[in-house]
Amino acid sequence: MPEAEIDWRLPGHLFMVGLPGPGLDESTLDLIKQDAVHNFIIFRRNVKDKAQIKGLCSALTEACLAHGLPQPLIAIDQEGGQVARLDSPFSQFPDPRQLADAVNREELLGEYAATCARELREIGINMNLAPVLDICPAGHGLFMERRSLGDDHQTVADLGRLVIAGLQDGGVAACAKHFPGLGAAFLDPHLELPVVDLPAAYFEEKGMFPFRMAAEIGVAAFMTSHALYANLDQAVPGTLSEKVVGELVRKRCGYQGLIITDDLEMGAIEKFMPFPQAALQACLAGSDILLVCHEHDKVRRAINGMDKAMHEGVIDEGRVRDSLARQAAVSKRFG
Repeated sequence: MPEAEIDWRLPGHLFMVGLPGPGLDESTLDLIKQDAVHNFIIFRRNVKDKAQIKGLCSALTEACLAHGLPQPLIAIDQEGGQVARLDSPFSQFPDPRQLADAVNREELLGEYAATCARELREIGINMNLAPVLDICPAGHGLFMERRSLGDDHQTVADLGRLVIAGLQDGGVAACAKHFPGLGAAFLDPHLELPVVDLPAAYFEEKGMFPFRMAAEIGVAAFMTSHALYANLDQAVPGTLSEKVVGELVRKRCGYQGLIITDDLEMGAIEKFMPFPQAALQACLAGSDILLVCHEHDKVRRAINGMDKAMHEGVIDEGRVRDSLARQAAVSKRFG
């Protein structure tokens, strides 16, 4: 559908939501019909077998198109190792760090990316929320160690480039995460808000280096981080910070593509700010898609709050149209 026919005033356009089970349920269908939600994320709870998940993705696409909505982005976290949503018979891969530490790491990571892209396309998933571009030293008990591609900014950039190219050459949108870098975090943001106290110069010289690479080669999306960066913005976590999302992503990294939040239901955000307010704040900070992985009631409350903000002029029309254009560009490229 041409962008001009999409009603920008429907805030559901700006959300990506999870589904409760393996089928297209009434609650999800209502979000599509009533609220114009058309972006989705798949978890283990949604997958029984290849035929079933392919049918679910097809049903989501058909429902969106039938209600005059864009081709949906259907995403998944299929990093490999501890973060993988698809069990056998889908291909199983070790943690990214294990692949990155191997002697033949380029070959192994290339095989992972190409295989992953092929298997996701076969079932109708068009976005993989990978690779992790966080720089993380080993042996210090840091949260991201097993998911990171290394402890050196050049290595992470080089290996990240391989993964992004392999996924996107295979027809699946890649997502560089977690901007501006979660590698120094000890706490799990699913539960608590980590504080990253590295100097601003570190992010300029090293932390953002892999993300600049990703921007240069046309990665489909960036994902923001739920950590408080003490020397970048002391007031709010990265996902909610206009300094981090607007200034660092758009200006310092020069990235003009799609920005997705990490799951706004994580403890790092919900313990910091009430949920509907956090969704609005993430939108105002500059994210194009607000990720809510579980509770549809929270999605609806956030949509209602953003609807009010749109009518009051708190959310600018041009700002929303830009987000819709970025979504449409990714959907056209990988849909």
